[in-house]
Amino acid sequence: MKYLLYLSALCLLFISCEEPIARKPVRVSTPKLVKSTVERNKDLLEIEVKIINRLVKKDTLHEYLPTATGSWFYYETKNDSLPYVPQEEDVVTLTYNIMTLTNDTIYSAKEIGIQRIKVNKPSLFKGLRHTFTLLKEGEKATFLFPSSLAFGYHGDDNKITPNTPIKSSVEILNIEKHPTNK
Repeated sequence: MKYLLYLSALCLLFISCEEPIARKPVRVSTPKLVKSTVERNKDLLEIEVKIINRLVKKDTLHEYLPTATGSWFYYETKNDSLPYVPQEEDVVTLTYNIMTLTNDTIYSAKEIGIQRIKVNKPSLFKGLRHTFTLLKEGEKATFLFPSSLAFGYHGDDNKITPNTPIKSSVEILNIEKHPTNK
């Protein structure tokens, strides 16, 4: 009887130690689909950059500066008396609006309200999150963003449709330095 019990336990041990069986994916993404999506996005970005470049060349009243992330901006108000720009972990109080490239207001600064933003925290759309740190306290600038830096292929589920390049005027009201940045 004891022998039968040991034999049963040994059989159960071998059966339960089987390798896990891998499941197949529910949906398979084909390389062809991914490649076509990448190509479409590259083409869209190229078209938007051409549109923005035409706007920049046409606007002779402002001096546009390119950013490292692929947007362009010009200063409306510049503050040369302060050297400090926001650093990681600082909290910045700012206002901004969102417009079409033809200056139609999508969201006014009043609608959005005054924002307190911790630098490098994803509380703003991608382009603005990476560019407002170029400004000093008291400065105001207007940025031009391709859709990939704005609200992308999804839009904002409200007023901004998918793949919409935007313009945004940003004003830095206050910079609260983090103790490690002083």
